Amino acid sequence: MSNVLIPAVLIIGTVMFMEFVAWFTHKYIMHGWAWGWHKSHHVPHKDSFEKNDLFAVVFAGISIVLFYLGANYYDPLWWIAIGMTLYGLLYFVAHDGLVHQRWPFRVVPKSGYAKRIYQAHRLHHAVKGRDGCVSFGFLWAPQIDNLKRELRENQAELKLEMYESEEDALSK
Repeated sequence: MSNVLIPAVLIIGTVMFMEFVAWFTHKYIMHGWAWGWHKSHHVPHKDSFEKNDLFAVVFAGISIVLFYLGANYYDPLWWIAIGMTLYGLLYFVAHDGLVHQRWPFRVVPKSGYAKRIYQAHRLHHAVKGRDGCVSFGFLWAPQIDNLKRELRENQAELKLEMYESEEDALSK
C-alpha cells in the first residue's frame, strides 16, 4: 500500500469501527454498570452539561494517549487517533447538535439519512429508564419501522413506562 493509502484506510476503518464500539458501549456499558453516568442523559433537565458528558472525556483521553503513542512509538496509532477524533466530531454534530439540540440553533431534518438518525435516537429516548430501549448506535440506525415494532414489543414484554411525547423524552 502507498504512504497515503495506509493512513486513509486506518482513519476510515477506525471511524467505522468506532460506531461498533459506541453501539456496544452504549448498549452494554452505559445502559449497564455505567448507568450512574448515563442516566443523566435520559432524565429531563435544563442543565448545559450532564454526567453523561464524562464519556466524551474518557474517549478523548484514550485518543490523546493514542496520539502520544503514535507520535513517539508506533505511527499507525496516530492515524487511529485521528479516526477516533473524527468519529467524536461526527458524534458531536449528529448526537449533541442534531438530535439533542445542544446548540444555540435548532435544525430538524425533514428527510434522508439525518432524519433517520434523528428519529432513531428519539425512539431510543421514548422509554423511561434504561431497559427496553432501542437503537444504540449514533451514526447508523436500523429502519424506523423496525425500531417502532421492537419498541412496542419491548413495551408489552417488559411493561415499560414510556414518555408521553417526544418532547417529554428529550426535554433538556
